[in-house]
Amino acid sequence: MHCLCTGMSEKGDCAGGKITMDEVKNILLCGVGGQGTILASKILSTALVNGGYDVKMSEIHGMSQRGGSVVTQVRYGKKVYSPIIGKGSANILVSFELMEALRYLEDLSPAGHVVVNNYCMDTATTAAGKEAYPEGIVTTLKRKVDTHVVDAAKIAKNLGNEKCMNVVLLGALVRMMHLEMLDWNTAMQENVKPAFLDLNQKAFKAGMDAVA
Repeated sequence: MHCLCTGMSEKGDCAGGKITMDEVKNILLCGVGGQGTILASKILSTALVNGGYDVKMSEIHGMSQRGGSVVTQVRYGKKVYSPIIGKGSANILVSFELMEALRYLEDLSPAGHVVVNNYCMDTATTAAGKEAYPEGIVTTLKRKVDTHVVDAAKIAKNLGNEKCMNVVLLGALVRMMHLEMLDWNTAMQENVKPAFLDLNQKAFKAGMDAVA
């Protein structure tokens, strides 16, 4: 596990207004290696830090860089003491792949929300035939928790590059968490290669629109 702990001032201004930081928020992002989970988390953390929040981010990698589960935990608020989200404490779970949403559902608070990519991808275990890919995942999620399904792969493909679906999901998360006031353009400039900046900015907006 890798942890990035960044302390910032207790007060901050963004888009001309003061941002509220009293309550610590917990965001869990999960996916399969190669989907860009960590990049999305870094953009998220950068924007929060630049906005004046105290931010803690941790990364947990699966068996391999591609094919294994990748989970990042982002906690932000006025003061955050630990980078780890306790079981059943996440305010929102953002899953880049359908089965991963089920895998980490127990980390979500009973009052929490799920943003899930309507996308299936073999993990190391399903590809090896060690477990079958479950059916009816969206139905199961909706029965248990407040769930928002985003066709991020389709949106990204329509924009010209399916690989930007991670930023589509980031945009959906930002809209769900009401974090639109932060400086997302600067956060992307600090984390995305210039050649892909315009594409990712469009993907980010499309993600926000998907849950408007």
